[in-house]
Amino acid sequence: MKSPLTTAEDIAVEGRKGTPVEVFRAFLKLGLTSFGGPIAHLGYFRDELVVRRKWIDEEGYADLVALCQFLPGPASSQVGFSLGILRGNGLRGGLAAWLGFTMPSAIILFAFALGAAAFSGTAAEGLLHGLKLVAVAVVAQAIWGMARSLTPDRQRAGIALMAVAIVVFVSGSFGQIGAIVFGAVAGLWLCRVEAAAFPGHLSFPVSRRSGALALALFAALFLIPSFLWTATGHQAIALFDAFYRSGALVFGGGHVVLPLLQAEVVAPGWVTTESFLAGYGVAQAVPGPLFTFAAYLGAVMAPPPNDAAGAIIALIAIFLPGLLLVYGMLPFWDALRLRSTAQAAMRGTNAAVVGILGAALYNPVWMSAVHSQRDFALALAGFLLLTVWKMPPWIVVVLLAAGGTVLHLL
Repeated sequence: MKSPLTTAEDIAVEGRKGTPVEVFRAFLKLGLTSFGGPIAHLGYFRDELVVRRKWIDEEGYADLVALCQFLPGPASSQVGFSLGILRGNGLRGGLAAWLGFTMPSAIILFAFALGAAAFSGTAAEGLLHGLKLVAVAVVAQAIWGMARSLTPDRQRAGIALMAVAIVVFVSGSFGQIGAIVFGAVAGLWLCRVEAAAFPGHLSFPVSRRSGALALALFAALFLIPSFLWTATGHQAIALFDAFYRSGALVFGGGHVVLPLLQAEVVAPGWVTTESFLAGYGVAQAVPGPLFTFAAYLGAVMAPPPNDAAGAIIALIAIFLPGLLLVYGMLPFWDALRLRSTAQAAMRGTNAAVVGILGAALYNPVWMSAVHSQRDFALALAGFLLLTVWKMPPWIVVVLLAAGGTVLHLL
């Protein structure tokens, strides 16, 4: 049974249906051309799907963006998945949107993973070092922007500082989870204000029963694989569990996945720090969602499954929790979003992820990339190009990769 329609505009939107093939083509175009990170992706979506194709009106789009920013997971991919459900009349349309938007960058990063082993010599080492300096600039830019919007007062700045302390003193994924839980609890205590009103209504072809099943599946996949891995010792289950857990705990944007993945794949020795940061640098230069970095990591894993099998498992596992959550929440969002407790918990959680990302900027990003004054100067130049000159990230990747190569040759 579909959710009830709430306005005449909803009826108009509900009446304009397409096909999964149309949805796939539209999102393949976006997947090939959407550079610049999740905020830029949302702008591309609005341009193509709200203004030009008129799949949804402005108020409905703003409401959908609010939902996806409220939930953990890759916000732009969740918005695209939801628009695919709307236009393609159900789950097949959502999956077509996800595949079209995700496939181009996933293929590029998988190809880089296969070719990375062939990189050798001084020039190649310099190129990879330049890509690690890109990671310094990009993560610093993300922290700068997120701190200004997500920690604007003393309470939330304090939550961010405590999150730094938690991840410093409690290593690994337990520290990450602990910081997020602390942020939610502290937000309930320190960040409760009058509930903000949201415009518009959401009316998608998802029943409450289907939504509840998706939320139950999300919880089951979060809890069960770790027990299965303990019982069987199967590496494929461990790989799925690590990437699923990382995708389930990402609040505040794609860059927050960096420390989560580092704790899951670098700490146990599955991927070296050098390979991790080099792949993260390349991920800044490709269009589409940053989460496709998982395809690279799955391919370069030391323990099998790796190569194509590892890439597919990692890619599906990291996106799946966010897609299950948004699918499950679509029928319930109108009621939940108005509650002040939910809004307060999210304010605290968002502040905590600023602290988590700040700790990651120092270790592993800074510690592994900046070894000299020249490295610092190049990373600072990249940061200024991104924040002051507003240069597209892919151009900064090219410049810093070239700069790292030249410095290494000198």
